[in-house]
Amino acid sequence: MDELHALEKQGHLDVYYGDESGFCLTSPIPYGWQFPGEHVATRPRHSPRLNVLGFYNAATNDLCANACEGSMNAAFVVEAIDAWAATRTRPTVLVLDNASIHHAAAFRARLQAWEEQDVHIFHLPAYSPHLNKIETLWRKTKYEWLRPEAYADFQTLKTAVWYILDRVGQQFNIKFAP
Repeated sequence: MDELHALEKQGHLDVYYGDESGFCLTSPIPYGWQFPGEHVATRPRHSPRLNVLGFYNAATNDLCANACEGSMNAAFVVEAIDAWAATRTRPTVLVLDNASIHHAAAFRARLQAWEEQDVHIFHLPAYSPHLNKIETLWRKTKYEWLRPEAYADFQTLKTAVWYILDRVGQQFNIKFAP
């Protein structure tokens, strides 16, 4: 990874991190506090799910996001990468985890075409989400940037998620240590 980032810093290529994340009405609360004697609870409930596939450049805070409601499949991922790859004007490495969707037959069938567009897929080692910088974006979106009122209903949640994703790199930024 260090070599890729050095080449990016020298202006030879772009490095993007790709991953999927889901958003639903059950908010991700990592911890909480309450006054003595106060009862605080969240209401578990089933809801539709907004699944987002993002391609994120940590050096520039550039994000390209695609979403679908319900399950995400290999055809959706391939279509999203095809559309994104068509916008690339420089050699680009797309760093992905080892999710089965990233190894599906439809995905593997497109690898050569992406290489011809100078978009190269790099799979992280198994069990290494800490190396995928887009995981930081998902964490900040869910735990910091989404406000509790975003979970009022599914439409409000979708609007809030898109509000954030559309402003990554302007209003919502992540600073990674060098």
